[in-house]
Amino acid sequence: MTINQWAVEDRPREKMMHHGAAALSNAELLAILVGSGNTEDSAVALMRKVLDRYGNSLSRLGKCSVEELCQFKGIGPAKAVTLLAASELGKRRKEEEPQKRTFIGCSLDLYEFFHPLMCDLPVEECWVLLLNQAARVIEAVRVSQGGLAATQVDVRCILREALLKRATSIALAHNHPSGNSRPSADDDRLTQALAEAAKVVRIRLVDHIVVADGSYYSYVDEGKL
Repeated sequence: MTINQWAVEDRPREKMMHHGAAALSNAELLAILVGSGNTEDSAVALMRKVLDRYGNSLSRLGKCSVEELCQFKGIGPAKAVTLLAASELGKRRKEEEPQKRTFIGCSLDLYEFFHPLMCDLPVEECWVLLLNQAARVIEAVRVSQGGLAATQVDVRCILREALLKRATSIALAHNHPSGNSRPSADDDRLTQALAEAAKVVRIRLVDHIVVADGSYYSYVDEGKL
């Protein structure tokens, strides 16, 4: 019986989609990879037998050969290679250097982050910087691109990005190709609208900066946010 034929509550794929990978046992995760068991065992039961043979150690399992794994009924070369490839990926991930997220603590940090992206743009662009609870960057997303003088920004699009990436705070930045960093009346209205809308979903707008080549304007530094 393949995983697709199981009752919904017993399917590890659906369990992972609804509850996340952390909710699955090692056997369930491995069962997703092999997809099916044999005439006697489901994929999960088969993976439990395999793990039991190797002391429930993923490390020992990863050191097996294809030939060893093929001794289990229901595991052929393709499934064996899939399991060993997954083990190798886990090993390589562990060996990778963790990426350090950029910390945003003030308007200057925002300017130094966005200036390389915006200094040579011929038109206005608006970007939102998504931040986690520790004020470190999750992602920078361009939310609008406009003409020479202005860009239209939808507050809903900004908050959608923040909610999708589970950001707890955001910062807004847009450029003035003219070189004048002073905000316009439209910039003021956007800042206030975004700050108020963000409060409703418990997301904090930490700042909005206007970037020009060599200078910038910060709503927080000017006491307007």
